[in-house]
Amino acid sequence: MLILDRVFWLINSAVTVVIVVIIALMLLRLIANVVNPNPFGWTSQTIRRLTDPLIGPVRRALVRAGVDPKYAPLVTILATILLGWFALQIVSGVTMTLDGTLRSLVSHAMAPFIGYLLNGLLSFYILLIFLRVIFSWVNVSYSHRWMRLLVTATEPLLGPLRRAIPLIGGFDISPLVALLIVQVLQTAVARTLIGS
Repeated sequence: MLILDRVFWLINSAVTVVIVVIIALMLLRLIANVVNPNPFGWTSQTIRRLTDPLIGPVRRALVRAGVDPKYAPLVTILATILLGWFALQIVSGVTMTLDGTLRSLVSHAMAPFIGYLLNGLLSFYILLIFLRVIFSWVNVSYSHRWMRLLVTATEPLLGPLRRAIPLIGGFDISPLVALLIVQVLQTAVARTLIGS
Protein backbone atom coordinates (compact mmCIF):
# COMPACT_ATOMS: atom_id res chain seq x y z
CA MET A 1 0.00 0.00 0.00
CA LEU A 2 3.07 2.20 0.21
CA ILE A 3 3.01 2.48 -3.59
CA LEU A 4 -0.55 3.85 -3.50
CA ASP A 5 0.48 6.40 -0.88
CA ARG A 6 3.37 7.56 -3.05
CA VAL A 7 1.23 7.73 -6.21
CA PHE A 8 -1.42 9.69 -4.28
CA TRP A 9 1.24 12.09 -2.97
CA LEU A 10 2.70 12.54 -6.47
CA ILE A 11 -0.66 13.24 -8.13
CA ASN A 12 -1.74 15.45 -5.23
CA SER A 13 1.49 17.46 -5.52
CA ALA A 14 1.17 17.77 -9.31
CA VAL A 15 -2.41 19.05 -9.09
CA THR A 16 -1.43 21.52 -6.38
CA VAL A 17 1.50 22.82 -8.48
CA VAL A 18 -0.78 23.26 -11.51
CA ILE A 19 -3.28 25.19 -9.39
CA VAL A 20 -0.56 27.47 -7.98
CA VAL A 21 0.99 28.10 -11.43
CA ILE A 22 -2.38 28.99 -13.00
CA ILE A 23 -3.25 31.31 -10.11
CA ALA A 24 0.19 32.97 -10.35
CA LEU A 25 -0.24 33.48 -14.11
CA MET A 26 -3.70 34.98 -13.62
CA LEU A 27 -2.39 37.32 -10.92
CA LEU A 28 0.42 38.40 -13.27
CA ARG A 29 -2.20 39.07 -15.94
CA LEU A 30 -4.24 41.17 -13.51
CA ILE A 31 -1.16 43.12 -12.43
CA ALA A 32 -0.13 43.66 -16.05
CA ASN A 33 -3.63 44.93 -16.87
CA VAL A 34 -3.52 47.40 -13.96
CA VAL A 35 0.05 48.59 -14.52
CA ASN A 36 -0.67 48.76 -18.26
CA PRO A 37 2.87 48.38 -19.60
CA ASN A 38 3.65 48.59 -23.27
CA PRO A 39 1.19 46.07 -24.83
CA PHE A 40 3.75 45.24 -27.51
CA GLY A 41 6.59 44.66 -25.07
CA TRP A 42 8.06 41.23 -24.39
CA THR A 43 6.60 41.00 -20.88
CA SER A 44 3.03 41.83 -21.90
CA GLN A 45 3.08 39.54 -24.91
CA THR A 46 4.56 36.65 -22.92
CA ILE A 47 1.98 37.00 -20.16
CA ARG A 48 -0.80 37.23 -22.74
CA ARG A 49 0.52 34.22 -24.66
CA LEU A 50 0.63 32.12 -21.49
CA THR A 51 -2.76 33.15 -20.13
CA ASP A 52 -4.92 33.51 -23.25
CA PRO A 53 -5.58 29.75 -23.62
CA LEU A 54 -6.99 29.77 -20.07
CA ILE A 55 -8.83 33.08 -20.19
CA GLY A 56 -10.28 32.73 -23.70
CA PRO A 57 -12.98 30.13 -22.92
CA VAL A 58 -13.89 31.92 -19.68
CA ARG A 59 -14.14 35.26 -21.47
CA ARG A 60 -16.44 33.77 -24.14
CA ALA A 61 -18.66 32.21 -21.46
CA LEU A 62 -18.86 35.52 -19.60
CA VAL A 63 -19.80 37.40 -22.79
CA ARG A 64 -22.54 34.82 -23.52
CA ALA A 65 -23.83 35.29 -19.95
CA GLY A 66 -23.84 39.07 -20.34
CA VAL A 67 -21.03 39.67 -17.81
CA ASP A 68 -18.15 42.07 -18.40
CA PRO A 69 -15.21 40.00 -19.77
CA LYS A 70 -12.69 42.00 -17.74
CA TYR A 71 -13.52 39.66 -14.85
CA ALA A 72 -12.24 36.63 -16.79
CA PRO A 73 -8.94 36.35 -14.84
CA LEU A 74 -10.78 36.36 -11.50
CA VAL A 75 -13.33 33.81 -12.71
CA THR A 76 -10.46 31.70 -14.07
CA ILE A 77 -8.81 31.75 -10.63
CA LEU A 78 -12.05 30.70 -8.94
CA ALA A 79 -12.69 27.97 -11.52
CA THR A 80 -9.11 26.71 -11.11
CA ILE A 81 -9.51 26.48 -7.34
CA LEU A 82 -12.87 24.70 -7.68
CA LEU A 83 -11.71 22.26 -10.35
CA GLY A 84 -8.44 21.65 -8.50
CA TRP A 85 -10.31 20.87 -5.30
CA PHE A 86 -12.60 18.57 -7.24
CA ALA A 87 -9.62 16.80 -8.86
CA LEU A 88 -8.01 16.32 -5.44
CA GLN A 89 -11.27 14.84 -4.13
CA ILE A 90 -11.39 12.41 -7.06
CA VAL A 91 -7.78 11.34 -6.53
CA SER A 92 -8.44 10.86 -2.83
CA GLY A 93 -11.59 8.81 -3.52
CA VAL A 94 -9.89 6.60 -6.08
CA THR A 95 -6.93 6.04 -3.77
CA MET A 96 -9.21 5.16 -0.86
CA THR A 97 -11.22 2.76 -3.02
CA LEU A 98 -8.12 1.02 -4.38
CA ASP A 99 -6.50 0.84 -0.96
CA GLY A 100 -9.66 -0.53 0.66
CA THR A 101 -10.33 -3.15 -2.02
CA LEU A 102 -6.72 -4.34 -1.95
CA ARG A 103 -6.68 -4.58 1.86
CA SER A 104 -10.02 -6.43 1.78
CA LEU A 105 -8.74 -8.89 -0.79
CA VAL A 106 -5.58 -9.55 1.20
CA SER A 107 -7.55 -10.18 4.40
CA HIS A 108 -10.24 -12.21 2.52
CA ALA A 109 -13.01 -9.94 3.82
CA MET A 110 -15.77 -9.98 1.20
CA ALA A 111 -18.20 -7.53 2.83
CA PRO A 112 -15.64 -4.68 2.98
CA PHE A 113 -14.46 -5.57 -0.54
CA ILE A 114 -18.00 -5.20 -1.90
CA GLY A 115 -18.46 -2.07 0.20
CA TYR A 116 -15.34 -0.40 -1.20
CA LEU A 117 -16.37 -1.32 -4.75
CA LEU A 118 -19.87 0.11 -4.24
CA ASN A 119 -18.41 3.21 -2.61
CA GLY A 120 -16.11 3.70 -5.60
CA LEU A 121 -18.99 3.27 -8.06
CA LEU A 122 -21.12 5.78 -6.14
CA SER A 123 -18.20 8.24 -6.16
CA PHE A 124 -17.94 7.77 -9.92
CA TYR A 125 -21.67 8.45 -10.24
CA ILE A 126 -21.25 11.67 -8.26
CA LEU A 127 -18.52 12.64 -10.72
CA LEU A 128 -20.86 11.98 -13.66
CA ILE A 129 -23.61 14.14 -12.14
CA PHE A 130 -21.14 16.92 -11.41
CA LEU A 131 -19.72 16.79 -14.96
CA ARG A 132 -23.21 16.90 -16.44
CA VAL A 133 -23.98 20.05 -14.46
CA ILE A 134 -20.68 21.69 -15.49
CA PHE A 135 -21.18 20.73 -19.16
CA SER A 136 -24.69 22.18 -19.11
CA TRP A 137 -23.36 25.44 -17.62
CA VAL A 138 -20.82 25.85 -20.42
CA ASN A 139 -23.47 25.01 -23.02
CA VAL A 140 -22.10 21.70 -24.30
CA SER A 141 -24.61 20.48 -26.88
CA TYR A 142 -26.64 17.37 -26.13
CA SER A 143 -25.50 16.04 -29.50
CA HIS A 144 -21.90 15.93 -28.22
CA ARG A 145 -20.92 12.31 -27.47
CA TRP A 146 -19.63 13.06 -23.95
CA MET A 147 -22.81 14.88 -23.06
CA ARG A 148 -24.90 12.00 -24.47
CA LEU A 149 -22.90 9.60 -22.28
CA LEU A 150 -23.47 11.78 -19.20
CA VAL A 151 -27.19 12.15 -19.92
CA THR A 152 -27.60 8.40 -20.50
CA ALA A 153 -25.81 7.58 -17.24
CA THR A 154 -27.45 10.19 -15.00
CA GLU A 155 -30.97 10.54 -16.41
CA PRO A 156 -32.34 7.42 -14.62
CA LEU A 157 -31.91 9.30 -11.33
CA LEU A 158 -32.22 12.92 -12.49
CA GLY A 159 -35.29 12.41 -14.70
CA PRO A 160 -37.72 11.29 -11.97
CA LEU A 161 -36.29 13.87 -9.56
CA ARG A 162 -36.75 16.64 -12.14
CA ARG A 163 -40.39 15.63 -12.62
CA ALA A 164 -41.02 15.45 -8.86
CA ILE A 165 -39.20 18.63 -7.77
CA PRO A 166 -40.44 21.98 -9.08
CA LEU A 167 -38.05 24.65 -10.27
CA ILE A 168 -36.95 26.98 -7.49
CA GLY A 169 -36.38 30.51 -8.68
CA GLY A 170 -36.06 29.20 -12.22
CA PHE A 171 -33.29 26.79 -11.22
CA ASP A 172 -33.39 22.99 -11.49
CA ILE A 173 -32.20 21.66 -8.13
CA SER A 174 -32.63 17.98 -9.04
CA PRO A 175 -28.82 17.48 -9.39
CA LEU A 176 -28.35 18.73 -5.81
CA VAL A 177 -31.01 16.33 -4.53
CA ALA A 178 -29.42 13.51 -6.56
CA LEU A 179 -26.02 14.28 -5.04
CA LEU A 180 -27.54 14.17 -1.55
CA ILE A 181 -29.22 10.83 -2.29
CA VAL A 182 -25.99 9.30 -3.60
CA GLN A 183 -24.05 10.61 -0.59
CA VAL A 184 -26.62 9.08 1.77
CA LEU A 185 -26.16 5.78 -0.08
CA GLN A 186 -22.39 6.11 0.29
CA THR A 187 -22.76 6.68 4.01
CA ALA A 188 -25.04 3.65 4.30
CA VAL A 189 -22.52 1.48 2.41
CA ALA A 190 -19.65 2.76 4.55
CA ARG A 191 -21.49 2.07 7.82
CA THR A 192 -22.91 -1.34 6.89
CA LEU A 193 -20.37 -3.01 4.63
CA ILE A 194 -17.10 -1.23 5.30
CA GLY A 195 -17.72 -0.61 8.99
CA SER A 196 -16.41 2.95 9.16
